[in-house]
Amino acid sequence: MAAPLKVEFHFDFGSPNAYLAELALPGIEKRTGVKFDYVPVLLGGVYKATGNMSPGESLRGIKNKPEYNALETERFLRRHNITTFKSNPFFPVNTLMLMRGVVAADFEGLFEPYFRAAYHHMWSEPKKMDDPQVFREAFLSSGLDIDRIIARAQQDEVKKKLIDNTSNAVARGSFGSPTFFVGDEIFFGKDRLREVEDEIVAQLAAGQRKTA
Repeated sequence: MAAPLKVEFHFDFGSPNAYLAELALPGIEKRTGVKFDYVPVLLGGVYKATGNMSPGESLRGIKNKPEYNALETERFLRRHNITTFKSNPFFPVNTLMLMRGVVAADFEGLFEPYFRAAYHHMWSEPKKMDDPQVFREAFLSSGLDIDRIIARAQQDEVKKKLIDNTSNAVARGSFGSPTFFVGDEIFFGKDRLREVEDEIVAQLAAGQRKTA
């Protein structure tokens, strides 16, 4: 039998566009039958390795482009009926603690509740999640055993996993978040989700022809 199609979502909690894109992934999964692999990467590490910068920095001082970027975000929210998104007043937030936490949570079998809580406290009820006390209280309020996750996040295997994920993403062509891989095909940004879905359908069809 042919190996199942590997489809990946590379994310950092600090990216509002990754948050918005993820909200549209269940629809793609339902329509195509695939499941996205969620791959945590450290966006600061990606930027450092590629010489890239955040949109907030790259758009600063450019006439009309930030306004257009905001317009496209509003269109995305309407298209996908997203009502939970709020700008984080503490943006940009250093996400090292958050991203080590999600790797640790995965090792502890707590990926899903941690992932949902992290996005909630970053972009639904936004907080300063690089403040250790705010971080801990936020996750406690979501019912997580965050002290267990914090302790695991200090271990070398967690730190190495996040570094390896980030380095591998850059080696494969990544320069920001959200990044998607459909097999070996790379797509960047929430506005490429239609192309991501088209590529999934095309590769699934090609795989079926090979096995027919």
